[in-house]
Amino acid sequence: MAMRIAITTGGGDAPGLNAVIRAAVLAARARGWEVFGIRRGYSGLFQAGYGGVVVLDEAAVRGITHEGGTILGTTSRGNPFSFQVTQPDGSVRTVDRSGEVIDRFREMGIDCLIAIGGDGSLRIARDLARRGLNVIGVPKTIDNDLDATVVTFGFHTAVQTATDAIDKLHSTAEAHERIMVVELMGRHAGWIALFAGLAAAADVILIPEIPYRLDRVVEAIEARWSRGHEYAIVVVAEGALPLGGEASYLDDDPGLKRRLGGAARLLSRQLRERTRHETRSLVLGHLQRGGAPTAYDRIISLRFGSAAIELAERGRFGCMVALEPPDVKAVPLADAVRHLKTVPARGDVVRTARAVGISFGD
Repeated sequence: MAMRIAITTGGGDAPGLNAVIRAAVLAARARGWEVFGIRRGYSGLFQAGYGGVVVLDEAAVRGITHEGGTILGTTSRGNPFSFQVTQPDGSVRTVDRSGEVIDRFREMGIDCLIAIGGDGSLRIARDLARRGLNVIGVPKTIDNDLDATVVTFGFHTAVQTATDAIDKLHSTAEAHERIMVVELMGRHAGWIALFAGLAAAADVILIPEIPYRLDRVVEAIEARWSRGHEYAIVVVAEGALPLGGEASYLDDDPGLKRRLGGAARLLSRQLRERTRHETRSLVLGHLQRGGAPTAYDRIISLRFGSAAIELAERGRFGCMVALEPPDVKAVPLADAVRHLKTVPARGDVVRTARAVGISFGD
């Protein structure tokens, strides 16, 4: 039976989004199905005359597997269950437009929505499924914090980007005999910091799952100096926090949600004061989201996109595709977003890092 499929990309962008879109479109078109893309999350549905809905065919997705970003655009503020509407006086009101989303999909004759996103976007997908919409989720987040899949696409590319940056810092840190503090993304899960720090031979890795003591970080750095290695690389996840303290936040508009940030700058100042060594901080920020996906992420993304169409063909709605090596399988959306996948503090990757002399400040 011919179907009409819609695709959305929500939340932060991640390398591999375009590869998922391409695979899903080509797999659907091979079955004789129609495919539509919703621009900027669900926001495109609310444009006059469905101006934010585009036809996706073979020509639309030609040559995009290697491209970063998403041809559909994305937003972190398009939750239809709490949609922000600007009033004539400039004030912002939050309204539930989920019913409109479902109505518009039905008006368009959409048989299935492929929702590509991370924890937040897939929670929206789960809730839309509970309201009767046929939904299939695809796990996307560079944080790798979705519990129901071994890996999310975008993670390996973010780790490679961070590793390349830290590799380059070694030579300048050694030349100037400095402590270099590198802040990586990771609000509640330190996967990027752990993998990139281990791969790039950092001296200290600080992650949210293992609260640190500043004294222990100082000890690890001073130990390097005593051995004649007069420089150090410290990798800190943005959500890392001292024992008994809290993570660092940016001083934003008080009317907005607080954003994590400033961990490297704070730690750099503290280490300079405690060690008297020259210290510099670097925040990679959105560089971790950008650029072409690695070969691994391209393949995982293509597999996820193709698998989503297979599930739609079998009527397996309300599920998310997930990697369970060696296969891509389906897991219920409710299970997919039930828990965040955080770094096991006693897991083998942490044990490996400790075995090669990396300190976690604990």
